[in-house]
Amino acid sequence: MSIVIRKVECKSDLLTFVTYANNLYKGHPFYVPALVPDELPVFDPKTNAAYEFCECGCYLAYKDGKVAGRVAAIINHKANSTWNKKEVRFGWIDFIDDPEVSEALLHTVMDFGRQRGMTEIAGPLGFTDFDPEGMLVEGFDRMGTLVGIYNHPYYKDHLERLGFGKLADWVEYRIEVPDRLPERLVKIADLLLERHNLRIRKVTRKIIRKERYGHKLFDLINETYCVLFGYSKLSPKQIDRYVKTYLQFIDLRMVSFIENEKGELVAAGVTMPSIVNALRKSGGRMLPFGWFYLLKDLIFKTDTFEMLLIAVKPEYQNKGVTSLLFADLFPNLIKLGFRWAESNPELELNTKVQGQWSGFNAEQHKRRRAYGRTL
Repeated sequence: MSIVIRKVECKSDLLTFVTYANNLYKGHPFYVPALVPDELPVFDPKTNAAYEFCECGCYLAYKDGKVAGRVAAIINHKANSTWNKKEVRFGWIDFIDDPEVSEALLHTVMDFGRQRGMTEIAGPLGFTDFDPEGMLVEGFDRMGTLVGIYNHPYYKDHLERLGFGKLADWVEYRIEVPDRLPERLVKIADLLLERHNLRIRKVTRKIIRKERYGHKLFDLINETYCVLFGYSKLSPKQIDRYVKTYLQFIDLRMVSFIENEKGELVAAGVTMPSIVNALRKSGGRMLPFGWFYLLKDLIFKTDTFEMLLIAVKPEYQNKGVTSLLFADLFPNLIKLGFRWAESNPELELNTKVQGQWSGFNAEQHKRRRAYGRTL
């Protein structure tokens, strides 16, 4: 029977779209389900400010009357303008091991792009860098993370059969948390604070609200990440959404902020407990007991934390400022009982970032890839 592609047009279709991967990978030992209440607003123009500069179409593939795959076609006009491209992105792509299904999905994205004047296709990518990106090509026997995509090994074979090639790779590390920080690192951190007139800033919820510290953080991210692959700067409305959605849940013992003598934020490190076990138990749903599993992991912690981001103002890079972040963060992380850290994706060519793990017992255990081709 031929493959039927249907555009997502209603709420029930969207629910099918966002839960498809959770159903496809149900019971898989390494897949981490997406949290459905967090996924649904991503595809709503009323709640996702990226629609100010993005176009999107979501599609489901059916075979023999059953859902066999999904994909989102996205055009980020801001990123295309920044990088001088005419590129359509594919994201949220999942499918059964059937070449007809994957081909139909990707050709749908290509047609979406051609109809809007695009000449290239790339993915998996989301609306912005804060969406999941990169197809897993190594590390299929390792547990997924909150922000990473998990996929079957056959995905890459399907793409390569259709003429897709590598655009960029991200690598991920699993890092052992030491019992105590090396004395050398502590001394270097103290020296850097004095040499560059820096200070570690401790914040409270009240300070975050009063000084709009969340907005300072995302302004720093925009300034730091703007040179990275495919990045498009976050708009004020996007920043408002991320501050409201995420900062209220962050454990402030697991963040580090560094300011200069002018009180400007020059570096930040944000971590959080891994909640993959909670997501796996809940199946990505809050009800009936998903909220309990999530709350348990957030409050009582697990033995693993995830590095959500490290950002250093460009003029302070190559000055060892990440040592300051680690010297501030790790004593608290050790006290909280963490034994392992997940770096989450780092661009393969970003050797500055990867170099920060040289002083730790770290294993590069995953690799993910963005693919592309001309239309």
